[in-house]
Amino acid sequence: MKADQKLRMAFQTMSEIAIIGQLADNALRQALPETLSIASFGVLNHFARLGVEGESPTKLARAFQVTKGAMTYTLQQLEALGFVTITDDPADARAKVVRITKAGVRAREAAIARVNPGMSRMLQVIPAEEFAAALPFLTRLREVMDAGRD
Repeated sequence: MKADQKLRMAFQTMSEIAIIGQLADNALRQALPETLSIASFGVLNHFARLGVEGESPTKLARAFQVTKGAMTYTLQQLEALGFVTITDDPADARAKVVRITKAGVRAREAAIARVNPGMSRMLQVIPAEEFAAALPFLTRLREVMDAGRD
């Protein structure tokens, strides 16, 4: 395959992923309870998916590629709902540590339960094996892009 064909294919793939991301965000927004935004669900999912014990707001902002102010706003909403705690960092009194609460874990699980019917409908059209086959490529792509952002 020629270099220009490779670039076109890579661009087309990234375009498809971007469109899928927009469609997935819209479907998620519609399925989430009113108390959770996509951003707040993302934070809860981050803690659960990675098994993170606690992270600073700055590290979370970096992980989500948003400003510290935007992350602070999301974290304040989550704290008001009782889904995270924000405490002083014992290692650095100037810093904060964010931790997911049991209520936050339950809220994430409830949100996933609301998303699952749509996922089930999708699995009726696209077999789970195709998702499994795509996952290694998508994981590698995310890892390469994540490494390249810093």
